[in-house]
Amino acid sequence: MNDPVPTTCMRCAVGCGHLTGRVDAGYGIDGVRGDVQHPVNRGLACSRGIRETADPEGQWLTRPLVRRDGDLHPTTWDVALSRVADAFGEALDRTRDGVAVLGSGQQTNEAAYALGKLARGGFGTRFYDANTTLCMASAVTAYYDAFGSDAPPPTYDDIEDAETHVVWGANPAVAHPVMFRWIAESAEAEGSRLLVVDPVETQTAEAADRHVAPVPGTDLALARAVLARVVERGDVDEAFVAEATTGFDALLDELPDPAAAAATAGVDVETVDRIAAALADPTLVYWGMGVNQSTQGTPTAGALIDLCLATGNMGPGTGPFSLTGQANSMGTRVVSSKGSWPGMRGFADPAERRTVAAAWDVPVDRLPDDTGPGPIDTVAAVDDGPVEAVWTVATNPAAGLPDAAAARERLEDAFLVAQDAFHTETTALADVVLPAATWGESEGTAINMERRVSRVRPASDLAPDVRTDLDIIAAVGEALAPGLLGDSDPEAVFDEFAALTAGTPADLSGLSYDRLDEERAVRWPAPTPVSEGGYRYYEGGDGDGDAATGSDWEFETPSGRARFSTGTHGGVPEPTDDDYPLTLTTGRDPDGYNTGVRSRDPDDPATPVARVHPDTAATLGDEGDADGSPVRLASRRGRVRARLTPDAAVPRGVVWLPIHHPETNAVTLPATDPRSDEPNLKQCAVRIEPAAEDTPAEEPEPHEAAADD
Repeated sequence: MNDPVPTTCMRCAVGCGHLTGRVDAGYGIDGVRGDVQHPVNRGLACSRGIRETADPEGQWLTRPLVRRDGDLHPTTWDVALSRVADAFGEALDRTRDGVAVLGSGQQTNEAAYALGKLARGGFGTRFYDANTTLCMASAVTAYYDAFGSDAPPPTYDDIEDAETHVVWGANPAVAHPVMFRWIAESAEAEGSRLLVVDPVETQTAEAADRHVAPVPGTDLALARAVLARVVERGDVDEAFVAEATTGFDALLDELPDPAAAAATAGVDVETVDRIAAALADPTLVYWGMGVNQSTQGTPTAGALIDLCLATGNMGPGTGPFSLTGQANSMGTRVVSSKGSWPGMRGFADPAERRTVAAAWDVPVDRLPDDTGPGPIDTVAAVDDGPVEAVWTVATNPAAGLPDAAAARERLEDAFLVAQDAFHTETTALADVVLPAATWGESEGTAINMERRVSRVRPASDLAPDVRTDLDIIAAVGEALAPGLLGDSDPEAVFDEFAALTAGTPADLSGLSYDRLDEERAVRWPAPTPVSEGGYRYYEGGDGDGDAATGSDWEFETPSGRARFSTGTHGGVPEPTDDDYPLTLTTGRDPDGYNTGVRSRDPDDPATPVARVHPDTAATLGDEGDADGSPVRLASRRGRVRARLTPDAAVPRGVVWLPIHHPETNAVTLPATDPRSDEPNLKQCAVRIEPAAEDTPAEEPEPHEAAADD
């Protein structure tokens, strides 16, 4: 490896340190390996992170493109940016909400901060999302409800000390391989165990001591059944509950009968008892998209936090640990100005708004009054206004949003600017395509799911007609809000937002590029040049894994106590019926991430595999008679061609599709969690039809939108 560059892998949110080699000439990377000096992974690295860094299979964008006469044509940067400035300027002249902006957890902190600053302080639009609404918003809302602040209390250091590992609605064996190695090793210790709650027997479930398979969409019922049994067994940590929490009595009044709730989830009471008993030992509860991507995502995440609070599983080696998907989702939550101002400053707090406006040198009334909707309603605002133009940055809503056909129609109706490193379904619809650098070519920082900030460094020069996200955002900003963004040097941007977080819950003000260069990665809050955050909200205790007394805790709530939630199961948003008798759920393929744009073979688009139980396949007649049978999977919103594969890991009556395949969301449901705006991507009603490969797919019958579509 020639002249290796220490950097951070941006495939997922584990935040592994990499060493990437420079090529002798031209563009590209000469080898990738784990960085033994990096405090996160200490040399470990997954094969997919290495492969997608060194040699991604997507179709690279190498020139700016503009649409003329219906087709995209290569052009110069001056022409492309002029088209963007003219169209955005005209839309903004009519209304500050005329331009919608969709960012991504694939950007560096510096690019995410600049994009949010331009959207909120330059345009003043409320139609802006940093893409975390698609994956983390429910967990974030539940953390705020419970602790008054965002982010998991535990860190990776706690994994080794836990004795019970409960992985709920997540598949870290595929999504976070390095982290899963730590979990599996800890669970293999004497007296330890791994429990997995997932409708499908995933790769993570295969490694578990016990796999619990609830009916899709009933996780909240199961979580409440477990807590009800904890109460009945007398396993509540009454000292911790009394001294460090509030709201437990109100929760007790809402708890269901455990047997009835277990039956709703399709789980027997003995299994519920097993989970409840396991929580008596030091426990980490991890969860992912199977919990968050639901109309009940926020109350379900809250119920998992409640399990930790009620059993005293707070403190070192224990706690609620949400698993983040996108590499810099945490960074966008801290600095992008989506759900909060930089540093997690309250969006509606007048004092915080004045602080941000002063730092940006803009009038307070330039800032939007509320955080705006999530990406589904942002794109829907194209229908009747006020959104006339949409700018996507390192995200692919044409494939990633539920009810994707409707999303694509709306994107086509808008003036669409797509900024990305790779060709996507969104760039194919765009009026202007801006070719951006990927992570091996960019300078900046990222924040992983345990709050560690680390450097992202380029190991390759940029191709002549490719620019970094930050440079592109700065160019658009200078055309539409001159002087707002100032210096587009990544280090200067970092110093700006780090200073703006001083004194906040997510204080980065003690960090600098020099410190990160020396230490590789530092966990926030870091208010001084030598400080680093540890287990969050925890001020003391004996470190034996038991919850400390109330005096050892300081939560960011008005009372200083953690708050229990009271949500209970309210049914699934789209039950099966005679017309659509099967339940669709979605999950991650080993090579699937971010709609697969880095791992697809652009010359060989694959048909998605629909996995069903062999007994379900047998009921389908000719459609299910062989592995790989071509079928159509239909919902009330659309149809997708698929290859049917019998798989006993999938429950009877359930169909599994890969969430990151670009066709999957043609059938998913656009209903959302009313608190978090996160879409219900894990459950809807479908049927399987003959493929009819020689004829175009028919459109499904129209349906009335749900109240929160």
